Amino acid sequence: MRKLLIVALLGLGSVVQAQTMSEKEVTADLVAQRETQKKEITNSYLALSDNFITSDSVAAVNNAKALVNSFGKFKFKKLTLDQMNEATTTRKQIVELATEIAATKNINKQRKAFGVLSTKFWTIAAKLKPADMPLYQQVCPMTGDVWLSGSKEIKNPYFPKNMLTCGEVKASL
Repeated sequence: MRKLLIVALLGLGSVVQAQTMSEKEVTADLVAQRETQKKEITNSYLALSDNFITSDSVAAVNNAKALVNSFGKFKFKKLTLDQMNEATTTRKQIVELATEIAATKNINKQRKAFGVLSTKFWTIAAKLKPADMPLYQQVCPMTGDVWLSGSKEIKNPYFPKNMLTCGEVKASL
């Protein structure tokens, strides 16, 4: 009887160990998938910003759609209920603004929506930023317009013809 109990406990230990190893593998895959989603969102935003630097309203339509799609796959994790509500509301606003950008080829209307989108994006950027990618909040001191960049180099997406290098880094993640 005692030998049977020992064998049973050893068998149970093996199952628990196998389950723990399986959970670690799943967790690593999920972490990698989440980082990929964060990169997709951030890269879509940065590509959209680049479209305004080059004044390419057609590409802005496509990248705004990509931003909407990438946000649709992303789920916020490890937040309190209040933080979750705030992040979800902000995501909804960003998706609406990106949809507004995608709905027009008028670069001035797109830039106006992008200005609000950028301000909203910064408020949840810490939750979206991939681990290996720096983000810099930049501002044009002449207008107060804010945008995010993956580089400290200033390239103003709002006034690229007249004030391409007008701006400063205000914060970083």
